[in-house]
Amino acid sequence: MISFRNTNTFKLLFLYFLAAYSFSTQASVREYWIAAEQVTWNYAPSSKNLINSHDDMNVWGKTLTYTKYRYIGYTDSSYSKPSSQPEWMGILGPQLRAAVGDTLKVHFLNKTDRPLSMHPHGMKYTKDNEGADGGQGSSIPPGKSFTYTWIVDEDAGPGPSDLSSVVWLYHSHVMGEEETNLGLIGTIVVTRADKVRSNTDPTPKDVDHEFTALFMIFNEENDEESGMKHTINGRIFGNLSGYETVIGERIRWHLMALGNETDNHTVHWHGQTVLNHGRRTDVIEVLPASMISVDMVPRSAGNWLFHCHVDDHMIAGMSTRWLVNPTKNNETHR
Repeated sequence: MISFRNTNTFKLLFLYFLAAYSFSTQASVREYWIAAEQVTWNYAPSSKNLINSHDDMNVWGKTLTYTKYRYIGYTDSSYSKPSSQPEWMGILGPQLRAAVGDTLKVHFLNKTDRPLSMHPHGMKYTKDNEGADGGQGSSIPPGKSFTYTWIVDEDAGPGPSDLSSVVWLYHSHVMGEEETNLGLIGTIVVTRADKVRSNTDPTPKDVDHEFTALFMIFNEENDEESGMKHTINGRIFGNLSGYETVIGERIRWHLMALGNETDNHTVHWHGQTVLNHGRRTDVIEVLPASMISVDMVPRSAGNWLFHCHVDDHMIAGMSTRWLVNPTKNNETHR
């Protein structure tokens, strides 16, 4: 047993460990550079039904390419080098990350032909930083920029019964119902301060991989059935790829929905169950603008279906696959 005979030495050691602890959990200002851009989006880049190879995509495959608007992340204020993001994110904008206590500085540049904004769910903000409903940041004209400041306070973080990280939506809110259908949607993941990997990496340390899935029907042709694209992250009929993991790893799924009254989805994984606030299930219900996070530990190797279990949505292609490998390879999927 160590005996501290010198009181001053003990005090110095105590202050050292206190300072080290404070440093390891200190709040950060996290900056992001995001532009809204007009793009050409293909709902099925393979031009095939990758779920059932013997079937086509029926009426939903007649037209696959449309003009969309997206949030594109950049590495710095030059807006010259796009940030990388996993293939499974599809049409989603950059995933913003923070720990409770942090501040998010989001530098937004509107490169499109219409006024747009960025409105976050869950964050603390002033009226000018709401990105909606009046205030300086509520409508950014084409070619202009605005820096949003969002505070990640306790009420923006996981609650007492939540997992160590929770997901929030952000989207444009000048004409909100129209702009989400255009594709201007992204997510914010907030981690408990004592659960982050480090000050520079606010991902939760009790999870190996986090995946995000937005279930949404995009209306491309004024309610014509051929234009009702039943998507997961903006892809149909198995054309979303990249959900890949390994048996035994700790996986967190962040699930959301947006859209209309038809966007009532029942998210289902083949081959695995999840824990939803302590309840064991393999189907999670999501409604428009709802957000939920669940955990799993894959137990069976395979290329499993991941889809909405509503019959009409399955028929229309709201399905993809998630791959569980028997052993770890050299790629990082988190």
